[in-house]
Amino acid sequence: MTKRSPPPKRRQPQGPPAPVHDLEGMLRRLHLPTVRRLFADLATRAEAEGMSYHTYLETLIAEEIAHRAETRLTRAVRKARFPFLRTMDDFNFTFQTALKLQMLGSYLGPELVTEGRSAILSGPSGTGKSHLAIAIAYRAIQHGYEARFVGADVLIAELSRAAGKGRLDAALAPYLHPHVLIIDELGYLSHAADAANVLYRVVNERYLQRRPMLLTTNKPLAAWGEVVHDGDLAEAILDRLLERGVHFALRGRSYRTRHLARRRAHPGARKRRNRPQPRVTEFREKR
Repeated sequence: MTKRSPPPKRRQPQGPPAPVHDLEGMLRRLHLPTVRRLFADLATRAEAEGMSYHTYLETLIAEEIAHRAETRLTRAVRKARFPFLRTMDDFNFTFQTALKLQMLGSYLGPELVTEGRSAILSGPSGTGKSHLAIAIAYRAIQHGYEARFVGADVLIAELSRAAGKGRLDAALAPYLHPHVLIIDELGYLSHAADAANVLYRVVNERYLQRRPMLLTTNKPLAAWGEVVHDGDLAEAILDRLLERGVHFALRGRSYRTRHLARRRAHPGARKRRNRPQPRVTEFREKR
């Protein structure tokens, strides 16, 4: 006789899954520091207020996204190496009458990068050229792009030394990668003899990659040949900058020394404020 196989055992009904005891560890593995920091306190609040599961989760994720955006912005600004941070809201368009906010147009939007636009900001010292360049680049950072600031004298000197050592290509790389490059104060100082050669390399490479450039200068564009010691290359540089770019010519007195103009307009104001008041003698009628 053949042996009968034993009947299959009935599966016992399973209860609810065991509670998770290492939620913080899992959040750490998922790199969700803000959720890990807030979830316990928010859970207490959710119970007290009758918050739905959907609202609870939505609040945690929103906080995580906001924190990541703030962290990215902070890192991007530090990486840009701005000498100071300026925004478009800080710019005094009433003082600088040669420019209006509307004239900047798409330079404040993502089109600056997506369309590879450039700009030259020229004018006397203190008219807001660097402020505007940094504010435009900062707006690009807010749109998710990277920026880099460098003084023209630093850039040209660094690349000139690298060219002399046969390392120009490697030295160019940090200035070709960022989405937006600011070259500040071209012509303020005397530049190296091969300034035109190395500056042309930066401008041309970025032009071919359709990467925006913002240049500030105190010299008129017609004088750039003297600034970089080569008129033909200066013309080639300007040609590439302005093909998809704009020249903003700023004018007027320096914003830094505006207080001196007020003093000249009212020379006696300070003296009058500091002049001692005459003593008033009180007379009483005799009775």
